[in-house]
Amino acid sequence: MTSDKAKKLWGGRFTAPTDEFVEQFTESVSYDKRLAHYDIAGSIAHVKMLAKTKIISKKECDEIIAGLKQIEEEIASNQFKWSTALEDVHMNIESVLVEHIGEVGKKLHTARSRNDQIATDIRLYLRDEIDDVVLKINEVMTALITLADEHYDTIMPGLTHMQSAQPITFGHHLLAWVEMLLRDRSRLEDCRVRVNVSPLGSAALAGTTFPIDRNYVAKILGFDGVTQNSLDAVS
Repeated sequence: MTSDKAKKLWGGRFTAPTDEFVEQFTESVSYDKRLAHYDIAGSIAHVKMLAKTKIISKKECDEIIAGLKQIEEEIASNQFKWSTALEDVHMNIESVLVEHIGEVGKKLHTARSRNDQIATDIRLYLRDEIDDVVLKINEVMTALITLADEHYDTIMPGLTHMQSAQPITFGHHLLAWVEMLLRDRSRLEDCRVRVNVSPLGSAALAGTTFPIDRNYVAKILGFDGVTQNSLDAVS
């Protein structure tokens, strides 16, 4: 079996292995492995598109998808062995994919770059995180509104400069926090709109000459559309 060190994307001219300190400094898999679910989802959508556009065969597509699903199961059950020598979540998954299904696994990365791949992973991750935070904000607001209704006539001092100024109700005080949270939720919802466009297909920075279908991938992944400028999409 080829060693992890030999599978690096860079360093082909080097005659000696990378120093362990350098590997520890340059690796990102210790924290970007949290993107594994999104990386696999993006890869499955990408390979389906490659088959749809006849860049790869249906048989190759099925083999790659089966391999990716097996890897996802291994990750979920903590059986997947992460390697810092392979640097990031992408190379870890792709390397194990090739081990599982052979050379056909390398076709997964056709018409794609690490640049648009990670940009896609991050957008998928952020979309879920935003949805989760918005859900929690809604729960907090519901609790505040319920409590405010119970204390609509509970008098308390309203303060200015830490001094009692005007009488208000505790309900009024609680609803002030609801207003603040409404603004926060609105900002997150606006952020989600900006996040929810697919950069996949931008490749390294200037797209690809393969006849890909970006909108097809975007639809599979639940994006509202695709980014318009490839350089901006991966910046």
